Amino acid sequence: MTEVAGLTGELLAVSVGAVRTVGTGRRSIATGIWKAPVEGRVAVRGVNLAGDDQADRTVHGGPDKAVYAYASEDTAWWNELVGTDLGPGAFGENLTTRGLDLSSARIGDRWRVGTTLLEVRQTRIPCFKLGLRMGNPQFPKAFAQAGRPGAYLGILEEGDVGAGDAIEVVFRPAHDITTAFMSQALLHDAALRPRLLEAPALPAFWRGWLAGEDA
Repeated sequence: MTEVAGLTGELLAVSVGAVRTVGTGRRSIATGIWKAPVEGRVAVRGVNLAGDDQADRTVHGGPDKAVYAYASEDTAWWNELVGTDLGPGAFGENLTTRGLDLSSARIGDRWRVGTTLLEVRQTRIPCFKLGLRMGNPQFPKAFAQAGRPGAYLGILEEGDVGAGDAIEVVFRPAHDITTAFMSQALLHDAALRPRLLEAPALPAFWRGWLAGEDA
């Protein structure tokens, strides 16, 4: 474990959303990427937040993608780029944070938020649904290039969270495999991929995928 004293942030908003059907012009798809902030305490149980859902948990949600966090600082960067105020939940995130650099979050970092304990499990690989949410089919490509992927988290201890909660990083693994590094390895530089195995908390899916790539 490495030193984590003083590594804290704040939870600005908690956002959830039900699955809805959206037309793409050629077909209709189900998606839960539209999230909106909610007030009060929100239960974090199993593989989800109360009131939240995902349309296809083979690619979104599940134990290693139970909670998605995105930094308000990164949203502000996008605001400048796209010329509008995107607001909390715009990237489909459940937790909008302040004060933590989520691109530097290490796979295996553990966060105490409210009465929950969450663990950073992986980066985000953007899909076409992010383009639907942003009204721009080219947006996933821009997101992949930006190096601001946010963090998917698993639930180690169930509880509840609410806007205004402190986020305390209570554990950091000794490796330096961050969400940004994982994104770079998976999307842009295959030579980096073997290093992902240095992160003990890397999900079994990615371990199996890497093993298959080496086979």
